[in-house]
Amino acid sequence: LGVLKRVPMGGGLGGGSSDAATCLVALNYLWQLHWPVDDLAALGVKLGADVPVFVRGRAAWAEGVGERLTALYPPEAPAEANYLILKPNIGINTAEVFQDAELTRNSPPITIHGFLASGGQNDCLGVVRRRYPEVARALDWLSGFGSARLTGTGSCVFLALESKEQGQEILRQLPPELDAFLVRGLNDSPLLERLATG
Repeated sequence: LGVLKRVPMGGGLGGGSSDAATCLVALNYLWQLHWPVDDLAALGVKLGADVPVFVRGRAAWAEGVGERLTALYPPEAPAEANYLILKPNIGINTAEVFQDAELTRNSPPITIHGFLASGGQNDCLGVVRRRYPEVARALDWLSGFGSARLTGTGSCVFLALESKEQGQEILRQLPPELDAFLVRGLNDSPLLERLATG
């Protein structure tokens, strides 16, 4: 497909979910099942909350546990946006984060418009910072270069870049205990583009 994928495990980047979705979409195509995308997405949500967005293959606003999706093309995050991602040498136990007594569950609902205006907030951030000091240190270091954020429950942290060159300059200053990589964002899945062209 022309995509080189090296997503770190346990990083909060959806690597496993995208693998599961790719299997569902590819088998549907190879076995000529002709399942509608809604049926594939419904099957996918049983495998993981992030699977439906990868089955549909488009940037989206997710609600519920990930099964209610609205197509979304953020104006400040075009397909060619560059990001620097840091991966602390630690995995995050998502279940433990969600079971933590200090995880608040009273955040006001946010609309798509409100999210695009403010960037939203990550309610898991405080819990992850407290439980995983390595992630807190990575986030603090990267925040010295801009508005660094946590990927879901982590463990990766990321920074949107003005240019690839900015990312390369930050990489030259990277502490040795951190792994990092530059990536280009995509709003549309290369898999679906490939299937559409046969």
